[in-house]
Amino acid sequence: MEQIITSLIETDMYKFSMGQAIYHLFPGYKTTWSFKCRNKGVKFTAEMVEEIKKQVKDYCNLKFTEDDLEYLDNIQWIRGSYVDFLRLWHPRYEDFEIGTDSECGLTIEAKGTWLNTSMYEIPLLAIVNEVYFRMQYDYDKLFESFKERLNKKIELLKDGTYAIGNFSEFGLRRRLSKEAQELAVRLLSENNKNYADSCCVGTSNVYLAKKYNLSPVGTMAHEWIMCVGQGDHRHNPAYSNWYALDAWKDEYGILNGIALTDAITTDVFLRDFQLTYATLFSGVRHDSGDPFEWGDKMIAHYKSLGIDPHTKTFLFSDGLDFEKAHELYAYFRDKAKVAFGIGTYISNDTVVPPLNIVMKTTACNGQDVAKISDSPGKGMCKNPEYVEYLKRCIDWRMNH
Repeated sequence: MEQIITSLIETDMYKFSMGQAIYHLFPGYKTTWSFKCRNKGVKFTAEMVEEIKKQVKDYCNLKFTEDDLEYLDNIQWIRGSYVDFLRLWHPRYEDFEIGTDSECGLTIEAKGTWLNTSMYEIPLLAIVNEVYFRMQYDYDKLFESFKERLNKKIELLKDGTYAIGNFSEFGLRRRLSKEAQELAVRLLSENNKNYADSCCVGTSNVYLAKKYNLSPVGTMAHEWIMCVGQGDHRHNPAYSNWYALDAWKDEYGILNGIALTDAITTDVFLRDFQLTYATLFSGVRHDSGDPFEWGDKMIAHYKSLGIDPHTKTFLFSDGLDFEKAHELYAYFRDKAKVAFGIGTYISNDTVVPPLNIVMKTTACNGQDVAKISDSPGKGMCKNPEYVEYLKRCIDWRMNH
């Protein structure tokens, strides 16, 4: 197979958002990341595993080009000190352990500094996806079905069947292939002038944002809240959001501010998202639980603080398709600024089911870390006793 990842900016934007903050504030933190395939019945063959190893080795030979670094340097909130660090940085194959000892036939762990391992998640998942779909199926037929469905989506935006306002493509980690994602981003953005009430404003894929002059979209992921809030043994993990928001504020001030709410449930998040942070951050991101209930809860919270929710962005990003985005846009468009990050539905919609694969932080500084989202089953911690401990900390805080 041809090399899948050919540029180090072919990753999601929030890896650079978090990466800069990690570099300046937590350069000594160390993390462990673990791969999991949530699909039942999926089997990676020995040949697939060998191809994945080869692709990861090829990825580890990459370095940032000066052209890529100049692009990053021109982003408002990226500092020259971080760009200089990236000039020297490259992935290390020694940080990976790739094997076959699992039900799905593929195990992957990455261990090392948080600076390094955080950068591996997205390219690795893109590699695993593309290797699997090219080797498991007749890829040409899959790609044809992908193009047919993509063209239908574009027509539905054109004729106004779906009106979703501003949306961005978020599908790098679960895309069918490199060419599929690029085709989707190119066609969706080129047709902006033809849509009734929709606009593809950006993509999380920095490489494609640069190539097609779109906004690179992304601020923080769950790893930020988990590692900052739970990677220091002196911290009570029920205050993970406070530690994470405070560190983000120290790094960015009023810039680059969409806060993720569901790392240890939105109700806990709101305890810490008080006037200072709610004012500083330009908006919030939904990634689990009922999006309508979540949005109403956020509106009520902003109003309780005397903040007009019309001035804040609600970014929805949990398993969206155009139909669900259409419903959310109709409901919230007159109540707040609404935006969508739409992933698998755009980048891997074919005649076969997409993979539901993740690469999650499972330890930080030798300690377990965990996520307790607003939807059951989205967490991934190797130690159930730590999850119970985290839940007890949260219950105590919420009840006292």
